[in-house]
Amino acid sequence: MTHGEPNPLESPVGAGRRFPPSAEFTAQANAHPELQAWAAADRLGFWADQARQLLSWGTDFTEVLDWSAAPVAHWFGDGRLNACYNAVDRHVEAGHGDRVALHFEGEPGDTRTITYAELQREVSRAANALVALGVQTGDRVAIYLPMIPEAVIAMLACARIGAVHSVVFGGFSAEALRTRIADAQAVLVITADGGFRRGSATALKPAVDEAVGSPAGAVGPVDGADHRGTTARNVLVVRRTGQDIAWTPGRDVWWHEALEAASDVHEPVLVGSEHPLFILYTSGTTGKPKGIFHTTGGYLTQCAYTHLNVFDLKAETDVFWCTADVGWVTGHSYVVYGPLVNGATQVIYEGTPDTPTKGRWWDIVSKYGVTILYTAPTAIRTCMKWGEDIPGGYDLSSLRLLGSVGEPINPEAWTWYRRVIGGDRTPVVDTWWQTETGAIMISPLPGISSGKPGSAQTPLPGIAADVVDEEAHPVANGSGGYLVLTEPWPAMLRGIWGDPQRYADTYWSRFPGIYFAGDGAKKDADGDIWLLGRVDDVMNVSGHRLSTTEIESALVSHPMVAEAAVVGASDETTGQAVVAFVILRAEYLDRADEIGEGADVAATLRAHVTKEIGPIAKPRTILVVNELPKTRSGKIMRRLLRDVAEHRTVGDVTTLADSSVMDLISEGLHTPPPT
Repeated sequence: MTHGEPNPLESPVGAGRRFPPSAEFTAQANAHPELQAWAAADRLGFWADQARQLLSWGTDFTEVLDWSAAPVAHWFGDGRLNACYNAVDRHVEAGHGDRVALHFEGEPGDTRTITYAELQREVSRAANALVALGVQTGDRVAIYLPMIPEAVIAMLACARIGAVHSVVFGGFSAEALRTRIADAQAVLVITADGGFRRGSATALKPAVDEAVGSPAGAVGPVDGADHRGTTARNVLVVRRTGQDIAWTPGRDVWWHEALEAASDVHEPVLVGSEHPLFILYTSGTTGKPKGIFHTTGGYLTQCAYTHLNVFDLKAETDVFWCTADVGWVTGHSYVVYGPLVNGATQVIYEGTPDTPTKGRWWDIVSKYGVTILYTAPTAIRTCMKWGEDIPGGYDLSSLRLLGSVGEPINPEAWTWYRRVIGGDRTPVVDTWWQTETGAIMISPLPGISSGKPGSAQTPLPGIAADVVDEEAHPVANGSGGYLVLTEPWPAMLRGIWGDPQRYADTYWSRFPGIYFAGDGAKKDADGDIWLLGRVDDVMNVSGHRLSTTEIESALVSHPMVAEAAVVGASDETTGQAVVAFVILRAEYLDRADEIGEGADVAATLRAHVTKEIGPIAKPRTILVVNELPKTRSGKIMRRLLRDVAEHRTVGDVTTLADSSVMDLISEGLHTPPPT
């Protein structure tokens, strides 16, 4: 680092500001300072107590952790339980059957309210319907549904009979669905005719027909032999939109007909704590998707513990809303299992934040009295771009806690979220975790922690996380390195489905005996953790390691910028160069004559980054765009931007919400000379 240049590892944008919880919040908070001391003194005893306090066991466990087969852990291995019983039946037995489990809001405006007693009956019918179709304990079931109650019911019905669900996000292609069905050897696919998105009905069933390879109109039961490698015998179809669909007699079954024919009484099947609960596929830039699989007891324990303490849940009074789709791990852990195991009332919504208006989310918050909101930084920045007047037109006073998930949140978005959505009073919990970790790992604890914009702060009690250097030595405060997990945790993945060697190679080979998350991180002067994004998103510019997240935060801190994405592009001189894609706030687009053409905007923003971080971080290229390439879950696909920045053919865009965005970006790319 050249003399006089600020070190981005020592002075993150937004460092120094603190937002302590109010005295009133602290007085009623679930999490208390003794949690950390308790977990530190006896980590395994701590987790055993959580498992027994938060879950109901058919057979209690006698062993907490078996790590003898590392890197595969066995938690509470000789205990037996049922995930669906814990999420549904026990609340009815405890007299809470009339409590609302789900407030469903469809995108067209249709609604359903489902109590725990009603959920128990529907899930029991679905479980009996699955059994009638020949699904057995241990079988895999693929679920390809929109964000409707049947998605939750289908997952719980699988868990109820001990089948393993594999949810495939409804935005994925037929080929992506086919590979996942084949890899898991799913015997059944649960889908819908379609769903509603951005004001129109979208189709799902045609992708399933293509994925399982059976020609529409074929007669007779499906035995899997001629299905391009898939094993699905039946397709169970929810009627959601009423659109015409192809039908294969003997294979396709209407959900409503199957459930009408089934009893609403079903005895949950007890399974071992290490019985697989679900497989969730994560797609890499290359190669076969990884089937991350989680088991039952440890996963449920950590989901319930984190949901209760990170979100300060009061089941009797709170209305919880996690905006994630169940096709992602956030929807598994904080729509289905965490909230329902804790007996919460929650909202699920089918559509987008801007249908039919940009105030749709805030209307839902006001309508249902949402008290806890958990969403992604990308969504927050999008709402920032739309302006404060939109949420300002709704009553958001019911909100008492806000959460962030999915990628590092820049300090400007954090403070906007708290000020505009939280009324300058709510705690904000910025959570770090992964599909692989199963549940939240690093987060402030509301009522204990003073919020620090942009920082996930500290590992939760019971979690052992650190930032290490190339030799796996913990870094000093003020330094950066690799985020690792040094001890097994209850909700950890148990492997990659069917490929244990890939599991060991992917997560345990970089630092032997230590789980490497793939993320870069730094510790500030207080020892709090700041996530820098994937290691692949850390650039090396003239020998200096720079975080794309850090530069994005600097760009967004300028009043002109609503959103930014930064990538590293090959450069003959510096090794890599910083290339930034920015979306301007609407009010600055309207004043284009005042701020000049694109080159002037680029010069202004390059100077701003220099001021905030240092000259080494100044972008070589800044492109003003109307949109960024995002998946349906809201994550920015930076690898596609890297393709554009390096003038390569743009890679696979099938997971994007709008693939045409990349065409517009490619057409508009220009490289103004550095200033």
